[in-house]
Amino acid sequence: MRFRDLWEEIAPIGRTDHGYLRYAWSGEDMALREWFAAQASRRGLFLEEDGNGNLFAWWGPRSGGAILTGSHFDSVPGGGGYDGPLGIVSGFLALDELRARGVRPARPIGVAAFVEEEGSRFGVACLGSRLLIGAIDPERALALRDRDGITLAEAMAGQGADPSGVRPRPDLVASIDAFVELHVEQGRALAEMGAPVGVGTDIWPHGRWRMVFTGEGNHAGTTPMDARRDPMLTYAYAVLAANKQARLLGGHATVGRVSARPNATNAVPAGVTGWLDARAADADALAGLVGAIRAKIEERAARDRVEFAMTEESTSRAVRFDAPLVESCVRAARRRLPEVPRLATAAGHDAGVLARHVPAAMLFVRNPTGVSHAPSEHATDADCAAGVSALADVLEELAAHR
Repeated sequence: MRFRDLWEEIAPIGRTDHGYLRYAWSGEDMALREWFAAQASRRGLFLEEDGNGNLFAWWGPRSGGAILTGSHFDSVPGGGGYDGPLGIVSGFLALDELRARGVRPARPIGVAAFVEEEGSRFGVACLGSRLLIGAIDPERALALRDRDGITLAEAMAGQGADPSGVRPRPDLVASIDAFVELHVEQGRALAEMGAPVGVGTDIWPHGRWRMVFTGEGNHAGTTPMDARRDPMLTYAYAVLAANKQARLLGGHATVGRVSARPNATNAVPAGVTGWLDARAADADALAGLVGAIRAKIEERAARDRVEFAMTEESTSRAVRFDAPLVESCVRAARRRLPEVPRLATAAGHDAGVLARHVPAAMLFVRNPTGVSHAPSEHATDADCAAGVSALADVLEELAAHR
């Protein structure tokens, strides 16, 4: 089956006039999970669910020495269609290509669909893979709430899943010898180098912080300007401070989500909550960036007579992908491609989480727009097909011998 044929089977799911909306444990997510199960059945693969919502389709019984590929289905609000699903579709197509070549792997090969990678619904990025390896307490995870106050436990139960099954799966993790995640590039490096496929080398450390600003609610028309304790002003300063400190210190800082209380046009807000996303080249640089942003906000909050609290919601440490596996990916991809660049990324991925316990690496497919987490995210069918062939070559090499 060609790339476009399989891609079109999922392309309509969650598509809106303003990009994709595919939250974990939503109706859209369930439709994609059903599609995944159908693909496994179509190919005679063994379907496994780990209790945390992560799905695995195995070619051959899962056992020690397994090779895994895959990605995630969920999206940010208004996101693009390629971030995540490209790796799952490519995984199934890579298995098809290996079978067409007559390959008989000596190891089991699996395709994974990890749940809640973006953290857009419950606030913790790579939640499914974190639960799998035991990087987050199950009770804490099940108590996470979305914007509507629904807990993860309630969302799972609402879709017929059993929350009591949420737990680390060291047995499953121990059976995996390597994980290779294919992903659309979230930038224009490959486009500028004229290469359809690249190999990931490392991931910047990054995290999310909740910022709570508490002032005094009042009437917009009758409250004198000099008598106000307006947390929106402090919040606005915080956005500018994050931008300035990131530029000065060479990191990335973004405030892309905000909630005001009572959220009325004619009221001085009583409280504002914003979420900071910060990234830097190493752990010390990230700590310095977040510390500098915090100090600037605290200084301004004192002048505005606004209370300010900043708490860490999730962090991901720097990841250096397994060097021998990276070289295997480069070597295999060069069977068909003249040049396979090595790339670092500031974006988080399930591969980065699994890399704590499993040799991991990534393949990136060229994104001509360079845009990600937005509707104009894109990859051509030809480049996606090149990615599938590169992934198939990598899997063939990794699974050739015990």
